[in-house]
Amino acid sequence: MATDNPVESLQEEATCPICLEYFKDPVIIDCGHHFCRACIAQCWEGSNTDVSCPQCRETVQQGNLRPNRKLANVVEMVKRLSLQAAKGAGEETVCGEHQETLKLFYEEDQISVCVVCHLSRAHREHRVVPIKEAAQEYKEKLQGALGPLRKELEEALALMSAEEKKTTEWQGKVKNRREMIAGEFNKLHTLLREEEQLLLQSLEEEEKETLQKLQENVTKLSQQSSSLQQLITELEEKCQQPVVELLKDVKSTLSRNENVKLQEPEAVSTHLKNVYKISLDMGEALKRFIVDVTLDPDTAHPNLVLSEDQKRVRLGDTRQDLPDNPERFDRYAIVLGAEGFASGRHYWEVEVGDKTGWELGVCRESVSRKGESTFSPGNGYCVVWLEEGEYKAGTSLRTPLPVSVRPSRVGIFLDYDAGEVSFYNVTDRSHLFTFTDTFSGTLRPFFCPGLNAGGTNAAPLIICLVPAQAGGNLGP
Repeated sequence: MATDNPVESLQEEATCPICLEYFKDPVIIDCGHHFCRACIAQCWEGSNTDVSCPQCRETVQQGNLRPNRKLANVVEMVKRLSLQAAKGAGEETVCGEHQETLKLFYEEDQISVCVVCHLSRAHREHRVVPIKEAAQEYKEKLQGALGPLRKELEEALALMSAEEKKTTEWQGKVKNRREMIAGEFNKLHTLLREEEQLLLQSLEEEEKETLQKLQENVTKLSQQSSSLQQLITELEEKCQQPVVELLKDVKSTLSRNENVKLQEPEAVSTHLKNVYKISLDMGEALKRFIVDVTLDPDTAHPNLVLSEDQKRVRLGDTRQDLPDNPERFDRYAIVLGAEGFASGRHYWEVEVGDKTGWELGVCRESVSRKGESTFSPGNGYCVVWLEEGEYKAGTSLRTPLPVSVRPSRVGIFLDYDAGEVSFYNVTDRSHLFTFTDTFSGTLRPFFCPGLNAGGTNAAPLIICLVPAQAGGNLGP
């Protein structure tokens, strides 16, 4: 095959196609192709008829071999030219002792020698292979080593991408939680400013610690990727080197490849710790706005049973014979608070205990009490509920609420003028959800104890008693 290198092209032209060595006593046959005399004679040995050219398969006369002295002279010149080119390029393709081409490779000693070296007494007993065969064998080994390395690099890059994705997601979680924290503290203004700063500081420390671990993972993976890429580049360059250079330290190169082992990154949790909750010593602040809520029996569904003090409500077993007045709910087991709010700030707490289902919140005074309805802000309801083990907020898309500790008591804070209704898990002092709207007209507390579920949810909802020192709506 012709090459872009003039010396290599000349070497190909001066090479016998049978023995693949420089021509020795070159002859030309009828078809115009050249061979070593001994090579073509051996090829045609035993044939008494016309023979064919080993190269083009054209039938030629066996005895018509013509010597080509000019080609023999050219071969000698090519040999000298190749020697000079090798020396000029600084390649060790020629034996330094005998000035012969290095054609053999000692497997055990990992050195290349010429034929004269091999025939000498010092090396005659050594096992050798043709240098091209050795180079091809080691080239295949080097190329075989590239596959696993490329796979390791691919895995390293994938892991690094995953860690970077985790970093982005983690920062998004931190951003969302920071906005929630800031919103809660802005709502309570200076009452909880110190608490806000402490929580933000704790969040920042966790963010810094987690990001540091994630970034360390990315850095380590990047370093491993660089090392893998460097080794791959070295092997690729090794494969492209001349045979002697390729064979230099080839076992050492392969040995380093065998020692490569991708180290997976340290597992880093990206779950926010439970310490990031709005502390209800916030609860102490909200108690400034606590109101004494009682139940309005005129609004209660006929299946609901209210306590004498109007503080408890449960679902009864039978429908009571009650007047179907306009205020009464007739489709859902709902009862409203007797108090209505058209301004200011108001807070109350409801004991839900171990109930498996309930709904709490506020609704507009004007909501329809008859027939079916959807509990959403658009229909005048701001409620949250527990149903089938899941906590949700009654938005138009039904927002799931992440609850780490089951609330046995729920706090509801209405900031009418700000257009907010917030829900709190009093049990672990965490914020559950906040509805934001523009209120008009009167809002009433909303209670639904849920279905009894075969007795497992028969316990009542209990409006918690107001501390003696509380005085209803204290205003902002």
